[in-house]
Amino acid sequence: MKAFLLAAGLGTRLRPLTDRIPKCLVPIRGVPMLSLWLEVCRRAAIDEVSINLHMHADAVRRELRRHRGKPQVKLIQEDVLLGSAGTLRCNQAWVEGEQEFWVLYADVLTNLDLRQMLSHHRRLGPAATLGLYRVKEPSRCGIVQCDEKGTVVEFEEKPRCPKGNWAFSGVLVGTPELLKAIPPQVPLDLGYSVLPKLVNRMVGYPISDYLLDIGTMENYQQAQDTWPGFPVEVKV
Repeated sequence: MKAFLLAAGLGTRLRPLTDRIPKCLVPIRGVPMLSLWLEVCRRAAIDEVSINLHMHADAVRRELRRHRGKPQVKLIQEDVLLGSAGTLRCNQAWVEGEQEFWVLYADVLTNLDLRQMLSHHRRLGPAATLGLYRVKEPSRCGIVQCDEKGTVVEFEEKPRCPKGNWAFSGVLVGTPELLKAIPPQVPLDLGYSVLPKLVNRMVGYPISDYLLDIGTMENYQQAQDTWPGFPVEVKV
């Protein structure tokens, strides 16, 4: 299975940390976020990860020289930012023939077991499955409303008057149907331009595992205090 790890963001809210390194390399208790995401993918038996780069791309390349084993990593250089949806559209040939693939936001810190979320997606067969979590400031997030069956019936990015506090987590399972919904222009954002078009064709997956968006210095400091690490793997 394949995963897009979206890592090209500028990380302006994390300065001065991101003056010399990209957001995906900021350390959590001494370990770069990128390494933590590769461990999440390894545990989920993801074979290949495609990482888009923009600022400080050489720093990511140096870090990846230490990476051994799975998943295999492919790098995409974006000299001009394409946006989360633009990256998927411009690289859709990479997942051609795949029934599903992951889209992961690199500024999210989590120890989520992706295998359970994938099983949920496969049982229901939607165009996409969105990982959801509760947030304190819903006006800063993509807010999701689901019906009693878990179908996404409303999606609004950064609403002025939020109707709830279940937010898109930055973790989703995509399908070819998701790719078909992406318009041709770039840059393009999933939350604003694509996910609202897929209402009633997506399902939500409530996340109970640790998950924190570290896009602000406040959350970054919180992560240093609260990150529990990964559960011990049970070998069968």
